[in-house]
This record gives sequence, structure tokens and C-alpha cells, in this order.
Amino acid sequence: MNGLRLHHVGIAVSAIEPNTEIYIERFGYISCGDIVHDPVQTAYVQFLRLPGDHVFVEFVAPDGPESKLTNAIKRGGGLNHLCYATPDIDATSRELRAGGMMLVHSPTPAAAFHGRRIAWMLGRDRILIELVEQGAPGEL
Repeated sequence: MNGLRLHHVGIAVSAIEPNTEIYIERFGYISCGDIVHDPVQTAYVQFLRLPGDHVFVEFVAPDGPESKLTNAIKRGGGLNHLCYATPDIDATSRELRAGGMMLVHSPTPAAAFHGRRIAWMLGRDRILIELVEQGAPGEL
């Protein structure tokens, strides 16, 4: 898969602000913008990164009791998914499916990425994988 790169690690939390404060104070992360509500994903999200790094940490929190993240939080939260940026989300989705991964959610625009599409995949290892269309250099 040409051009695939790790974009972010998603961490499920019950509330974003206390966790971002910890990462900023403890590890020196910087915020990459405000908290974004994504009604399609039923979540609030915020991205952080270390200065000079190109891989982000994404904190994801449920936007209510019916959120897709509610069960993850009930199980204690923590590591939720790995996200890979790809220059061609449709081709990458097809390749991963041909390799045995299940498409959980087909490519759809995402609020956190200014309308760039994301897709969700799951493999036999049960690790949730998000794909995001590659943005311009320096863009989230």
C-alpha cells in the first residue's frame, strides 16, 4: 500500500479536557485545535502532538449515552484505534478487504478533518483501524 502512514492513535476517554491537560503537562504535547463535535461519529475529539512530530494523539469522548463510544468507556476506555493516512482511501479500503479485513464503515466525510473522508476497518486481531484521506502537508 503505497503512501500509507500512521496518522494518529485514538484514545477513548469519558472527558477530553482533563486528559489533554495531563498530556500537555506530563509529556509536553501541544493542542492542534479546539474540541470538535462529530455527530456522525457520535463523539467529541481533540488532537495533540509533540513538537516536531507528525503522529497525533486523538482523544475521543462520547457525545451522549447513545454514542458509539459508550461501551468502550464502560470497559474503561484507553486505546481505541490506530489511524492511517492514505492518498487513496477507496483503493486502500479495497486492498485491506482483499487481505481479510472487514469494512465496518465505508468512507464518509468527517468533521475533524474538514470533510476529508474516513473509513473504519477491523481485522482478525480485533484492532480497530481508521483510514483518513491524506491532507495537505502540515494539515491535521
